[in-house]
Amino acid sequence: MNKIFYLILTSVLICSCAESYNIVGSSAISDLDGRMLYLKIIKDNDLKNLDSCDVVHGKFHFTGTMDSVRMANLFMDDESVMPLVIEKGEISISLDNTQQKVGGTPLNDALYKFIEEHKQLDSEMAELTHKHDQAIMDGADMGPVIMKLNKEADEIAEKEDKLVTSFIVDNFDNVLGPGVFMMITSAYQYPILNPWIEDIMSKATSKFKNDPYVKTYYQMAQENEARMNGMEPMTTEQRPTPPPPPAMNEMQQDTVMP
Repeated sequence: MNKIFYLILTSVLICSCAESYNIVGSSAISDLDGRMLYLKIIKDNDLKNLDSCDVVHGKFHFTGTMDSVRMANLFMDDESVMPLVIEKGEISISLDNTQQKVGGTPLNDALYKFIEEHKQLDSEMAELTHKHDQAIMDGADMGPVIMKLNKEADEIAEKEDKLVTSFIVDNFDNVLGPGVFMMITSAYQYPILNPWIEDIMSKATSKFKNDPYVKTYYQMAQENEARMNGMEPMTTEQRPTPPPPPAMNEMQQDTVMP
């Protein structure tokens, strides 16, 4: 009798620790009908399938439980479609030919607000190329035009730097900070140290530093830096601990993005 009671109690406790998620998606892309979509997460340094479903008449649906809030990616076959956060609540996904958007829960709302702001800056940067080409077609004196466009490019790059850095800093202690850090650094050919990485790590909280991806990336970047400088890679015990987070007013300083 006692054994049965404890088994039931254990099951209840396990279930109570799990977070239920419900993802409802709609697609205006006709080519997606009948295709299989996959939710994938990184686990043990590998990309794992969490769930899958078919797109039927422009609709798809994922539901299940997770032991913690996780960053994930929506895949179609082997192609990544979009990032999202798997968290408790009703998550909505909207797909069409011009945009992909996730919302309905706090972290997904924050992530896609950031993504939209970043896309706007990308559009502004792309517009500079159009201005340059138009000036050539108009027969303009390109010296002053290039100076002006370079100044505008620097201003946009500074805005992007502040946007990305502040977003990561503001989300050090949830999945968004490490998630966006991963999005940026995974574009590098190999782990590197640069002023932006060092600035982020100098501000980072213990939770951010100990995120599996961040910790592994930073250690590998330090080892690569040591090799490039002709030094033996440091052991784990020899590696210096990044400095503690600075005061809030120090976080407002400009940084250099890669």
